[in-house]
Amino acid sequence: MPYTIGLDYGTNSARALVADCADGREIGVAVFDYPSGRQGVVLDPANHLLARQNPADYLLALEHATRAALADAARNEAAFSPAQVVGIGMDGTGSSPLPVDAHNRPLALDPRFAANPNALCWLWKDHTSIPQAEALTQTARRLRPQYLAKIGGVYSSEWFWAKIWRCLVTDPEVFAAAHSWVELADFIPAVLAGADAPEKIVRGVCTAGHKAMYAEEWGGLPDEEFLAALDPRLAPLRDRLYTRAHDASATAGALCPEWAARLGLPAGIPIAIGEMDVHYGAIGCGVAEGTLVKVIGTSTCDCAVVSAQKTVADIPGICGIVHGAILPGYFGIEAGQSAVGDIFKWFVEAVLGGGTGGTGGGGGGDALHGKLTAEAAALRPGQSGLLALDWNNGNRTILVNQSLSGLLLGQTLYTSAAEIYRALIEATAFGARAIIGRLREYGVPVERIVCSGGIAEKNPLLMQIYADVTGCEIRVSRSAQSCALGAAIGAAVLAGAHPDFQTAQAAMTGLKPALYKPVPAAQAVYEKLYALYLALHDAFGGVTRSADLSALMRELLAIKAAA
Repeated sequence: MPYTIGLDYGTNSARALVADCADGREIGVAVFDYPSGRQGVVLDPANHLLARQNPADYLLALEHATRAALADAARNEAAFSPAQVVGIGMDGTGSSPLPVDAHNRPLALDPRFAANPNALCWLWKDHTSIPQAEALTQTARRLRPQYLAKIGGVYSSEWFWAKIWRCLVTDPEVFAAAHSWVELADFIPAVLAGADAPEKIVRGVCTAGHKAMYAEEWGGLPDEEFLAALDPRLAPLRDRLYTRAHDASATAGALCPEWAARLGLPAGIPIAIGEMDVHYGAIGCGVAEGTLVKVIGTSTCDCAVVSAQKTVADIPGICGIVHGAILPGYFGIEAGQSAVGDIFKWFVEAVLGGGTGGTGGGGGGDALHGKLTAEAAALRPGQSGLLALDWNNGNRTILVNQSLSGLLLGQTLYTSAAEIYRALIEATAFGARAIIGRLREYGVPVERIVCSGGIAEKNPLLMQIYADVTGCEIRVSRSAQSCALGAAIGAAVLAGAHPDFQTAQAAMTGLKPALYKPVPAAQAVYEKLYALYLALHDAFGGVTRSADLSALMRELLAIKAAA
């Protein structure tokens, strides 16, 4: 029976998964924590917007996680042999571009730049390029409005061109030394394929379309004239990037002999095209038209698909509508929240001093997360009198403004930590509802919600609050490793274990028995709270310039008194 491997490169760690192509059974799993920085992220105490990663960690993770997952599979399945692995796929965070030399070697591995954070991978959550994103948006509105139309109307500081331009402005030496820039989701498949030049990398359309303004209808990447209007030094880079990007029906190459030996796998097996973690995560959750997949982790990404045979309207504030992203033959639609688990982690660790360890597992913070969750579950909706905005890391969708920050309204001298914790959960649920409302407003069907990620797995309180706030029934993916599973599904299709993605998803994905249904009494309270959230959202988000918030606090107190 054939097996495939899915590699999932996240914010703090990478994991490898060995999956049975017949039914999606996950027979081997291993996690590798990135050793650099703070929990894998290189930070700057003087600049809270900076977040980088060391590409050396990616190469260590590739070998260690894969070999450990194969060993785990051998322990769990007596008949398993690495020779039965017929393909390998990989997903990564995005937009997370890294500068490389002419031989596809990360600049961070060059001794000249060993201590320079600008030569590292610019992680998705790096927001140092806010000025460049704003200038790019203004220039595109004036010269190329079509570029913005497919990505929600605003270019984000989380994305490809803003980060590269920021590097050019702040560190011309690194920019000049970079022959090209490669997204993490394209880099690891290229390494596995033995691509020794950036021009040999097979790029994925999901990062290209959602983050780099790529579209076949205008010839691929933004044209040189537009790039020169941003900065004349950017224009020559275009020819050193790529001319075409591919959907998941393409292969990124074949496993080269060097990495086959390092991983203990058969040389020549196909490598699936790289996609962003949440895109393969959507596939691993069984995404289909009408199903919204929410991958809830440090941030949350929402993914939906609509048949490419249909017309999809441009949607303001969305992270992109890209032909071929997520599933071949569909438009991939992406939205999301810049911080979800990170907000809870911040409150428990930074504010309460609960030690390290996030909501997803591991570390001294878990006990405090559990305690606060239990206490918060005993509270009724509205009982705390608190209302929060979920912008502690900016707003990705629908405002696309990383300069925004969090807010907590309604605290008194008697407000408890558990009440704040619940208010923060509710804030992320309100942000999720705003995204669903925007999708439906522009004709994208949202008939069911499937969630994945450590928080969805381990926090029933959050899931129930999300059901009550959104008014939707919510299911949880059967796989706790849906992103890695999606990458393994991509590899299974390319290897011929399944004829297409729909067949592979039907065989290899599933849902947990848990079903979260909206509770009418809770829904009624959250309708009132959501109206107040929207008032804050529009006032502090700049949607309206004439907001009257004078009655909002009294209304919040009235909801508290009723509860």
